Amino acid sequence: MNTSTQQLYDEAMRLSASDRAELASLLIESLDPEVDTAIHAAWDAEIKSRIDQLDRDAVTTVPWPEARRMILGTSDAPSSD
Repeated sequence: MNTSTQQLYDEAMRLSASDRAELASLLIESLDPEVDTAIHAAWDAEIKSRIDQLDRDAVTTVPWPEARRMILGTSDAPSSD
């Protein structure tokens, strides 16, 4: 990592978690500027459907630590994140 990249990283790490997430999203989008409108529309529909399910209490949420254990098949041991 060159000096200016390191400086940008250091500054970014002083941002709030939500601001860092927004910055990361913008940077990732900049790597592939072409937008497939069909895929974008499909994701929008999927997100709306999931929000609607949550609003209707049709699904139950799972706390992240439990979901992570289910996904990774790990024990209750602390993660290294």
